[in-house]
Amino acid sequence: MAATIDSQGEGRRLTPGRLLVAAAVALALLGLLALTFRIAHESAARALTERLAVSAQSRVQTLESVLAKQRAVATVLSDDAAVRQALAQPSQANVSRVSEKLERLQEQTSSAVIYLLNRDGVAIAASNWHDPDSFVGSDYSFRSYFSEALLQGEATQFALGTVSRRPGLYLSHDVPVGDAPLGVIVVKVEFDAMEQGWARAAETTLVSDAAGQVILASAPGLRFAPLPPAAAGQVSARREVPGAGWVLWVRASSAEAARAALLAAGTVGFLFTLLLGGGLWGLRARTRAARRAETERRYRADLERAVEARTRDLSDEMRERRAAEQRLAQLQGEMVQANKLATLGQITAGVAHEVNTPLATIRLLAENGRHMLPEGAPDLDRNLGQILRMTDRIAQITTELRGFARKATGELGPVPLKDALDAALLLTASRRRAQDIRLILPEIPPDLRVMAETVRLEQILVNLIQNAQEALEGRADPEIRLTLQEDGPVLRLSVSDNGPGLSPGIAAGLFTPFATSKPEGLGLGLVISQEIARDFGGSLAAEPPRAGKGATFHLDLPKAA
Repeated sequence: MAATIDSQGEGRRLTPGRLLVAAAVALALLGLLALTFRIAHESAARALTERLAVSAQSRVQTLESVLAKQRAVATVLSDDAAVRQALAQPSQANVSRVSEKLERLQEQTSSAVIYLLNRDGVAIAASNWHDPDSFVGSDYSFRSYFSEALLQGEATQFALGTVSRRPGLYLSHDVPVGDAPLGVIVVKVEFDAMEQGWARAAETTLVSDAAGQVILASAPGLRFAPLPPAAAGQVSARREVPGAGWVLWVRASSAEAARAALLAAGTVGFLFTLLLGGGLWGLRARTRAARRAETERRYRADLERAVEARTRDLSDEMRERRAAEQRLAQLQGEMVQANKLATLGQITAGVAHEVNTPLATIRLLAENGRHMLPEGAPDLDRNLGQILRMTDRIAQITTELRGFARKATGELGPVPLKDALDAALLLTASRRRAQDIRLILPEIPPDLRVMAETVRLEQILVNLIQNAQEALEGRADPEIRLTLQEDGPVLRLSVSDNGPGLSPGIAAGLFTPFATSKPEGLGLGLVISQEIARDFGGSLAAEPPRAGKGATFHLDLPKAA
């Protein structure tokens, strides 16, 4: 047993050979990490340089686009008839017209300011003509962009504004007439928004002119200073701005490449560590497989439960859809019935119109026959008088039918309440007489008027009276009572009957569309009547139901002034 222990202990001791192998592995690892760092650093540096070059090219294209657009503005204005006329004849009207045009162009092209100089270099028109610091009247003959434009046709100059004290690029173009220029048009471009965009980027952006002076920069403190050399550890990209004589520089710290190289080296070291830990992972693989199998089993069980729940939801949704389709079919049938009733109203109006012609003939013949009667025929005279009275009654009924069927105008005005009520009572009289209903009416002054529309007010009253008459069907002592109550600017007309009254279920949905207790009803009459009353500025409501006490509806209407 002791020999065995010694043998095992000797196997665990570090021998010189094993130390050499461990040292070789460590050196190999360090060499691998150093090589990885170098390769990754060079690759990241190249990628950073390419990214800066792309960024520089993009910014150069943006600058080039802005300059081209503003040069086009100056070129177009140099050939403008209004500009030439203002230079040739600098009257107040000509100058004002040009200033207004320059102001519109400045807003549309995002220029800082556009102004027109005469042959002496004095600004006679400007886009900021109405500002307190307007350029109009200022002398710019000392500016090189003025003198060079007169000599060469066009010029550029980056300078600080003498009035605004803001830096910008001045693009000038002469305004020629024949071989001699009359003046110079100048467009000033400011790059504040562009520089602010550069400032939000991680890299530094600089633009230098031909003299090596910084004119644009992501850091305002570098502007108008000599171009600084690239700092240690910086990577630069350089691009020329075509047609401007400028050079754009984009600089960034190379620390980003170092970080990428360190990350790559660390990744390699991490992978090496993972390889060393592979053995332990193999020992735990079986446990992980068992756990994964259990997780999958639970997942399948959860998925089956989710499918069952979704199936139940879909079944419920299908049942609700079928119920909705049945309700839709019912509503469509009810709308068809409402359309039939509307058509019936039109037919009724047409029949009433056609009745008037023979009715007028009957009345005319009766009047003529009455005048031609010999004396001493009282029975015949009485019969003809009865015919005349009946024709008057028929004419009154047809007139009310035509008025009731007539389309509402939608315009509100003073309406005599008594006339509207009389018309509604006439339209519902036949059924009332057939049921022998007792009618109790209030005293309504003829000059009492409400703000309404005659046709729609009659529609409300006919609906309320018809509902009361239908509720009294089969009643031994039917009675309808109308009462009038004035309360300041509003009056209330109440319609009551002594029928069975409203059940709580019917009362709850009384003003709900298509809710009705009548086998042939549509459930729209009270709904429409309530909406009409609201249009008038009033209301229509029912008293709370009382068993065996009949039903009462209150119609509130604003009184006319």
